[in-house]
Amino acid sequence: MAKKSTRNTRGKIIDAAWKLFYRQGYDDTTVEEIIEGSGTSRGSFYHYFPGKDGLLSTLADVFDQKYEELMENIDPEMDRFDQLMYLNRELFAMIESAISLDLLARLYSSQLVTRGDKSLLDQGRTYYKLLRQIALQGQARGELRTDVTANEVVRAYALCERALIYDWCLSGGDWSLTQYARTMMPMFLQGFRAGAPCPYRGIPCAPDKTL
Repeated sequence: MAKKSTRNTRGKIIDAAWKLFYRQGYDDTTVEEIIEGSGTSRGSFYHYFPGKDGLLSTLADVFDQKYEELMENIDPEMDRFDQLMYLNRELFAMIESAISLDLLARLYSSQLVTRGDKSLLDQGRTYYKLLRQIALQGQARGELRTDVTANEVVRAYALCERALIYDWCLSGGDWSLTQYARTMMPMFLQGFRAGAPCPYRGIPCAPDKTL
């Protein structure tokens, strides 16, 4: 029960913070407002976060939570490649409607310069676990090719998502992330469908551990 309570408290703080960041901006949101909005205490906040800046990296938690919600309602009979495209579309729709472009850019900038753990590459994230699960199921069902590893499929998927988000940030959100990805993600990743030419032929792959 203690572990569940801990996750709930931290999750409440994260949820409240990102809603406030989107509604009134990061700079105009105070720790006190986050504490009030989350229904927690000042002690709880500083137990999990050293300050407001510590919440920037929790955007990965927001993405993970979205994936968990989507997986609860996804059609289990859907082709696994189509499942991956569905998850991408829904995540990007959420990003466009609920995540500040400025904060998204800040997160990516911080990940480039940090010397510590990079939250976007944390292999323990729900994001990577669910993607690996889908890739393995797709291979077992004959929907995804088996002459590459599940980790290589996941690595390519995550790389394409990051690339599109990064380019969207560079462009100042001048185009629809969701609509562009609807075209580009299948085009980038269709080589992983069963029967497609090997996408890695002649190209050295990074070790699986780097994903």
